[in-house]
Amino acid sequence: MHRSAPRLSRILACAAVPVMLVAVGCSSDSDSDSDSKKNAGSSSSGTASTKPSEPTVEAARFDDLPDPCSSIAKKTIKDLVPEAKKKNGTAGRSNDLAARSSCSWNGLDDKGVDGSQYRWLDVGFTRFDSDQSLGSGAKRATAEYAKQVTKAKASEGAEKVAAEPAAGIGEEATVVTYGLSKTDEDFAYATVVARTGNVVVTLTYNGAGYAGAKTPSSASIVKGAQKAAKEAVAAVAETADAKVTPPAKSGSDDSKKDVKKDTAKGSGSDSDSPKSTTKPKAKSS
Repeated sequence: MHRSAPRLSRILACAAVPVMLVAVGCSSDSDSDSDSKKNAGSSSSGTASTKPSEPTVEAARFDDLPDPCSSIAKKTIKDLVPEAKKKNGTAGRSNDLAARSSCSWNGLDDKGVDGSQYRWLDVGFTRFDSDQSLGSGAKRATAEYAKQVTKAKASEGAEKVAAEPAAGIGEEATVVTYGLSKTDEDFAYATVVARTGNVVVTLTYNGAGYAGAKTPSSASIVKGAQKAAKEAVAAVAETADAKVTPPAKSGSDDSKKDVKKDTAKGSGSDSDSPKSTTKPKAKSS
């Protein structure tokens, strides 16, 4: 009986080994499943918390403005504002000429006994950059365009106000016409508001007859305003093209070679070749 006790203990110990192994194996599988679920949950929550990237706003078409006092041809100024006090115009004040600029002309054409004709012309440019939080330059300019049209129609003291689209001026344009009485004279006004890309052009032209002269017709004032506005809008594009396109060279390499060949051929007969070597002066714009 005493000898069987140790033997029984060994049998019980051996029988317990598979049970422990099974327990360990189950525990290992359980931990593995738990870790997998945690990783899956972590990955899922990480994906859900990622914010989609905001779309990039459209780049602004123009990054500069033309010289406002040169944006309208001198011939046009002469036709619209005879006897202008300052032929080159008077530039408005601006802290940033690449964002906002203006220029104006005025003059009184004395007709003697037939009275005098007064004319005033003003052109202004406003440019908007694209901004991630504010929107594209074109979108911001569109809002400014609408604002300027509303402002023109609400001019203080304006009479017989009318507004209609103006074709062929920028991407969109409106001409606002009205009459205004001041200094005991009747003035005819026309304001053209146009947008090209991210730039808004606002041009106002008005006139009056003094000393018995007739007030200019609204049609003539509108015609002059639209002509000047077209030139101002074109100046915006020309300024951008001038920055992109490099200035043309005075002569190509091939032309220089041809000049050298002609010079060499003519070295024996001076009477047939021009002696002057003076370079032509560049024309001023």
